[in-house]
Amino acid sequence: MASNKAARDGEKIWKTNIDKVNAELVTLTYGTMVAQLCSDFNNKYSEVNKQLDKMGYNIGMRLIEDFFAKSGLQRCSNFRETAETISKIGFKMFLNITPTVANWSADNKSFSLIFDESPLADFVELPNDGKAQDELWFSNIFCGILRGALEMVQMQVEAHYVSDVLRGNDTTEMRVTLLRYMEDEMPPDDE
Repeated sequence: MASNKAARDGEKIWKTNIDKVNAELVTLTYGTMVAQLCSDFNNKYSEVNKQLDKMGYNIGMRLIEDFFAKSGLQRCSNFRETAETISKIGFKMFLNITPTVANWSADNKSFSLIFDESPLADFVELPNDGKAQDELWFSNIFCGILRGALEMVQMQVEAHYVSDVLRGNDTTEMRVTLLRYMEDEMPPDDE
């Protein structure tokens, strides 16, 4: 799938097939959830990151069905096509954003998603406790969503943030690495 076609498809699906939700409502609700997790885990941000990833994984496992139903697309033929589809159709469909696919590894098994914007991070300031700036990945739910969704189409990936504007970095970048193509097998217990 060509990059331009994916962008056109993403825009068309966003305009015609998606029920819209107020972005500020989503942002504030997500921020409240993250704040509650920080409180529940006594600001142990590594645990908060794990919980956000786990929540995202469970969402992604179910969201992929909605993606296929609304997009009318078939499975991608390779990991490069998968990256373009995630960026230009998946993120566009559900969040009306289009992160840039960049920094491919030589073996085409790893890429970055560069976010110019993130609706989850609007109105957000990380806690000024000397730890959050170094430990909390506020939008870590996206990593879990990608892992869960891709696992349902037999791709085991690792996804993690390498930078975030909320932490004072110049860009927000997520790294996605294909670990393996899976045989038809049941997903692990998602608890």
